[in-house]
This record gives sequence, C-alpha cells and structure tokens, in this order.
Amino acid sequence: MVRPSDNLVFSVNPLKRYLLLFSALLAVVGQPMAAQAQSNARGLPTLAPVVNEVTPAVVNISVITRSPLEDNPLFSDPFFRRFFNLPDRPQRREQAAGSGVIVDAGRGYVLTNHHVIKEAEQVIVTLKDRRQFQARLIGADPGTDIALLQIPAQNLSALKVGDSDQLQVGDYVIAIGNPFGIGQTVTSGIVSALGRAGLNIEGYEDFIQTDASINPGNSGGALVNLRGELIGINTAIIGPAGGNVGIGFAVPSNMARAVMGQIVRYGEVRRGRLGIEMVDLTPEIAKKLGVATLEGVAVAGVQPGSPAEKAGLRERDVIVAMNGRPVRTAAELRARLGLTPVGEEVELRVNRGGDARALRAVIAAPQTFGEGEGVTVAQLPGMKVVEIERGSPLFQRLRGGGLVVSTVEKDSRAFQAGFRPGDIIYAVNRRRIQTLAEFQAALRGAERGFAVSLLRGDFNLTIVVR
Repeated sequence: MVRPSDNLVFSVNPLKRYLLLFSALLAVVGQPMAAQAQSNARGLPTLAPVVNEVTPAVVNISVITRSPLEDNPLFSDPFFRRFFNLPDRPQRREQAAGSGVIVDAGRGYVLTNHHVIKEAEQVIVTLKDRRQFQARLIGADPGTDIALLQIPAQNLSALKVGDSDQLQVGDYVIAIGNPFGIGQTVTSGIVSALGRAGLNIEGYEDFIQTDASINPGNSGGALVNLRGELIGINTAIIGPAGGNVGIGFAVPSNMARAVMGQIVRYGEVRRGRLGIEMVDLTPEIAKKLGVATLEGVAVAGVQPGSPAEKAGLRERDVIVAMNGRPVRTAAELRARLGLTPVGEEVELRVNRGGDARALRAVIAAPQTFGEGEGVTVAQLPGMKVVEIERGSPLFQRLRGGGLVVSTVEKDSRAFQAGFRPGDIIYAVNRRRIQTLAEFQAALRGAERGFAVSLLRGDFNLTIVVR
C-alpha cells in the first residue's frame, strides 16, 4: 500500500469517454451548467464549469521538518559544532507534502491527511491564486488519517461537503491535488467500490475506491462529485512502483466531517467503548444464527459491565443497523462507532434468532489509569505505560498480557505520533508483546522505526513511528 503523499482510467476510446462524462454531467448538474460547458468547448463535452468552480478550494501543502542533525545530541554541543566547523543551526528541510481542501471559508479551515503534516514543524498552505499562509494545526486523528488546519486568509473559496452515503458504484468523480509536487492537477473517473476495509492503511477503514488517477502528492486532496461537492479526502493508492495503477482510496466525506466536528469541539477525537467483539457474517455463521442475509455483524462476545451488556446485547446477536442506517460489515460498524462521542446514545437494530428488536446503548469512556502512574518509555518520550495484571478482564480479553498507556503529555513525541491514554498495546512490528521488558526490547531493536499495534476502545489501530 502506498501513500499518495509519500505516496484511475477508462478502457473506452477518448471520444466515448467524453460523451459518457458529458451525459452524466447533463443528468447531474442540470441544463444551464451543461449548456455552458458545451458552448465553452465549442460543442465538445467538458467538465470545465465544475472544475473552475471547485479548484480554488483545493490547496497545496508543504511542510518544514527538523533536520536529522537536530535529533542528535552531539550536534547540540557548541564545542562539537565548532570543532567540525558546522553551522550554528542545522538547516530545516522544506518539502512538498500533499494537498488540502478548504471546507470553511469564514474560519479558514482546511482538511488534509494526518500523514501529510505528521512531524512537521511548520505547515505552509499555497492557494490556487499563489497566496501562501502558515497554517495552524487545530487537531489530527491518526485513526482516520484526517487533520484539520487553519489559515489566516480572507476571500477564500470553500467546497460544500456532500453526503458520501449517497454514493453508488459507477458514479462519476473528479480527483484534485498536487501529484509529484508539479502543481494542481485534475483527473476523472468513477467510484469503483464502497466500504473498502482490511487494507491496513488506517485503524478505521471504510474507504471509497476510485479509478480517478491519484499519485504521490494527492494525499489530502479532494474527491468531488459532478455537483461540485466534496465526497472524499484522497488518502492512499495501491501502486507496486509507487505510481497510479487505477486503484485509489479516499476517506468518505461523512467520516471526515464527523472527525472535523470533534476536533473543532475537543481538539481531538474522543472515542468511546461499546464493549463487544464482532465478526462479519459468513454463510456458515448466518446459517447457525438463523439469518437469511450476509449483511450485518455477528456479536462474538460481550464484555462484562460494558455499555453493550447494559443495553441487553448478547452473544449470537446480529446487528443490522445503527441509528437507522444499515450495517453491512464489521469494519463499517467499527468505523461508525469509532466516531461516536463518549456519552452519546446509539440505537442498534438487532436480529436475535429471527426476531427483530431495537436496543439503546450509551457509549462509555475507555478504561484509564491514574495520572502519572506507569513507566516512561525512552523511545516515546512523554508517554508512560503499565503492565496489565494477570487475571484482569483486560488480560482475559487479550488472552495474555500487554501494556496500557496511562499518561501522554500533550505535544510530546508520543502524542504527535497518535498515542492516547487508555490505549492497550499488544504488539510491535507484528510481534506479540506481553510485558514491559518485551516492549522495551522490541523498540530498542527497531532501528528504522516501529509499528505499534494497539486496541483503543473496541478497535484495533497501528501507529507507525519513524
């Protein structure tokens, strides 16, 4: 899997492609804009009216990062620097990182990907009219790879955020971004699939798949429908050589909007806990549970004392809808629960042995430990962890030991990487760890960085630290 910031195509002939796109434009945006499109192109189909309307809201993002010399304590010694004739201050590196989308012109809010601005000392936003602004990070959510920036600019153009739940496979879409740092670029394609998960890109996966060309540098850019509405934030591609092969992924706009709402309110996403273990329905499981469809999520376990138990959920229940919206897969339910704030009530439609019923559960806060309790981890300054006690409910849930993050200092390296109090760490670089000693040994042996697997509430996450 490739990030478009480290970081789709028709097989029909060009004329037929233009005619198909133009027919869709006529159907979606109506006669006035379509007529303008036709006259602008001297009778030829074009997407220019939509593109001209939306591109001012898509920005280029570059970041200024620390020089590797700044991370070496020897280079902080003035005598050492004079001895080797080194400059007083190592130069910082500026690089084109990706793209972003203005979603609130009045407040100057810009949505982008977390991995675009991760570890940046400064973030520079360049508008289509070439104005540049230093952005302020409002907050970021590594779990969905969404970050919210703010720029002090006037006379901005913003994209209207559309309803990604209304998308269908086959809908035409436009991708806008800054591929390879060459400047704003527009590509077109269709929605290839919905609800993509299991790609190990993020902790909460419910991606839109598209064949609109997405390349390195497109991360954080806009995926737009033919009404000119934002329906996705371009995030990742599958590309063996690091380039486009027609398989790109975008975070749905409804997910990005929910993340943005919590970031604006709290400065971060506060995820809670329902307290269930869930699996996708297979023909075998559906037959055992007496369910006639494969759309839904089977409850494989209910944690004692959890909101799920208090609401009356039981093992072997099949959850078919949440808050009136159908649930198709476990990944989809995880993603939607993961964006539900602590203290909010959710309605779950459940099939139990062929009988339908509605249950209500109040999302609870994850289990936490006392402030300051635990041991500091050298490779992740600002964070303390404690071992899970043998025989505790957490130990039983993990079928063995692990560590709980007890404290994370705000703006520390651990906080910026995405760790939060209450995270349950169970693996490093896909190797199971159960004790503090195993955790420290795994981090010391990871010279090129490490990937920490953890549970947050009901959900699995992987945080990569380089």
